[in-house]
Amino acid sequence: TQYSFKEVFGTLVAQKELFDVVAKPLVEDLIRGKNGLLFTYGVTGSGKTHTMTGSPGDGGLLPRCLAMIFNSIGPFQAKRFVFKLDDKNGVDVQSEVEALLERQRREALPTPKTPAGKRQLDPEFADMIDVQDHCRAEEVDEDNVYGVFVSYIEIYNNYIYDLLEEAPCDSIKPKWNNCNTPVRNGDFVPPQSKILREDQNHNMYVTGCTEVEVKSTEEAFELNRESSRSHSVFIIKLAQAPLDADGDNVLQEKEQITLSQLSLVDLAGSERTNRTKAEGNRLREAGNINQSLMTLRTCIEVLRENQLYGTNKMVPYRDSKLTHLFKNYFDGEGKVRMIVCVNPKAEDYEESLQVMRFAEMTQEVEVARPLDRPLCGLTPGRRLRNQAFREELSRKLELRGGPVGAGPEEPSAAELFFQSFPPLPSCELLDINDDQTLPKLIEALEQRHKMRQMLAEEFAKNVLAFKTMLQEFDSSVASKENYIQGKLAEKEKTITGQKMELERLEKKIKTLEYKIEILEKTATIYEEDKRNLQQELESKSQKLQRQASDKRRLEARLQGMVAETSLKWEKECERRVAAKQLEMQNKLWVKDEKLKQLKAIVTEPRAERPERPSRERDREKPLPRSVSPSPAPSAPVAPLRPRRSRSAGERWVDHRPPSHVPTETLLQPRMPRAITVDAPSERALARCDRYLLTHQELASDGEIQTKLIKGDVFKTRGGGQAVQFTDIETLKQESPTGRKRRSSPPNPDPAGDAADSEWTDVETRCSVAVEMRAGSALGPGFQHHAQPK
Repeated sequence: TQYSFKEVFGTLVAQKELFDVVAKPLVEDLIRGKNGLLFTYGVTGSGKTHTMTGSPGDGGLLPRCLAMIFNSIGPFQAKRFVFKLDDKNGVDVQSEVEALLERQRREALPTPKTPAGKRQLDPEFADMIDVQDHCRAEEVDEDNVYGVFVSYIEIYNNYIYDLLEEAPCDSIKPKWNNCNTPVRNGDFVPPQSKILREDQNHNMYVTGCTEVEVKSTEEAFELNRESSRSHSVFIIKLAQAPLDADGDNVLQEKEQITLSQLSLVDLAGSERTNRTKAEGNRLREAGNINQSLMTLRTCIEVLRENQLYGTNKMVPYRDSKLTHLFKNYFDGEGKVRMIVCVNPKAEDYEESLQVMRFAEMTQEVEVARPLDRPLCGLTPGRRLRNQAFREELSRKLELRGGPVGAGPEEPSAAELFFQSFPPLPSCELLDINDDQTLPKLIEALEQRHKMRQMLAEEFAKNVLAFKTMLQEFDSSVASKENYIQGKLAEKEKTITGQKMELERLEKKIKTLEYKIEILEKTATIYEEDKRNLQQELESKSQKLQRQASDKRRLEARLQGMVAETSLKWEKECERRVAAKQLEMQNKLWVKDEKLKQLKAIVTEPRAERPERPSRERDREKPLPRSVSPSPAPSAPVAPLRPRRSRSAGERWVDHRPPSHVPTETLLQPRMPRAITVDAPSERALARCDRYLLTHQELASDGEIQTKLIKGDVFKTRGGGQAVQFTDIETLKQESPTGRKRRSSPPNPDPAGDAADSEWTDVETRCSVAVEMRAGSALGPGFQHHAQPK
């Protein structure tokens, strides 16, 4: 996995190199009146506190920032209490007299016994802050006076505590009672959580937080504390105000005061709660820390989304005290830097990946930069001119009256000036007639007056010359300033143009990156669709191949079935043709027999015909019907042979539906080894060779007509059973009187009436139709009524 950052430092990097790249620009912006925020972010044990504070002999970012500040503004610091912070995140300026009174009042107060006041500077800390680089800012406004204020807070369990708050040292030490049980001091008041408020400039600050004015790096660094499982914030405020027109005192205008702030934040570790192995309060503490860090990530993600996609989602700053305190920085009130500390431990692998992923994402968030503070309108270089004037004045006074302030009993400049006049004569009048004392006194006074006028003229000339020199100097300085301002304006225009060009290019780059990202996503989608379509095409190709192979197998199977069916039907046609030929031969034989009998009847002499019983006697006394009536008396009658059933050695499946209605027909199917079922099953079909389906329906005359549908059972290639229907038998009841008899001719021949009655009688025709005559080879009558499928 690769992550890209603005700068990457190895394990052997020096603290000075890290400070020069990361923190030095923030300190320079602080001195110029701009705000800054510096984070150290990472899991526990990755070196955040070491990066912030350093080690003995090699100070970290915090002592180097303090050293650079005091090295830059050391000669221009205001006296203590000239700047006074108010309770609303503002600053007031006092005169030197008011500051002196404030110092005297503070010195008269008893020193509270606080841990900070009681602690002495650790030699290791002294070694940390002894920075030998003497780094300082290049462009420091020498016409301003400066004051440095520090505060130190921690955010613990989403509560803000003031680490510089004055509290008794022994108040939390437990006392023991008679039961050896620790008892808390009743007077102990636990530290109260501070509240965040918003000032008139919509900047967030901690209400009631202790802000100490410091004058050196040692004094400021003494207030820092060790690392803890909380977010510690060390805030450095720099107040600066311009000098007046003379360059002597601070300008007493609150509007001209600039207050800038640099916050150094040592974030708590971002590891998971299950890795901390904490329980109870420690577990809740780790959860609150992770919640605040998660809120920080959420705010960064929402800011990134709003800037990339032009949305206007609300950033959840208020979900955590950490993000709520520094929301002004993310809204554009300062420069933000983050140092990501990574420890190459296998246990921290997943957490380190999350840390680097979040830190890489924060680089895409743009924070607007505040504008430079306006100029006060006074002539620059006032401090230097005032110092030059004082040095020149003291030099001239030294030339005129000796060195100034050489000793406690040396005469002042006024005394030396009066000593340069001629001495006055004695003014004592002892005689009324003394006419020399007054003229001498008048003469001495006139000489002094002349000398005074000469000195006044010389002084006026010197003042005029000095003014002229000052004016020339001012004009030269003004011309140089105008020239410099013109050059600066040109440079600023060039820089502004270059910045605008850079911004335009950066926006263009972001737009192109966004387009590239969209194109990459689109290409990814298209590639995914291409892969899906290729997979679908392959699956369809395989399916088509399977279908083609199935089709070929089916064609082969159908060809086999067609060939088998063709062969079967050829045999069936041959059988039917043979049967039809036999039937026609039988018909021809019957006709021949009839013709022979008719010829015999015609050629034989007329004899007495046998008396035919009347129908009335037949009805009264039924006679047994012959099995096969002979067409002629002389024809021999052959006995009927019992025909063996085709199903003698076969087993049948008798399928009778539940709605079957039994009939009273004499002809009933008889199958001794049949298996009677309501519905066909594979088990029953596997045990039998033939199949019989009994189907009943109403005929056209309203009678129940029973159809016996027969078929052969055979095994299929797949291992199942199939039925192929062969023929159908029909059982139907009819009334004999309902049949139409053959109409007789209008003039029947009485001689042939007896012979014709044998062939036109119903019983005779039924017997012939059912049983045939003796000697017939057509077989039983059901073959004539069968309907092959």
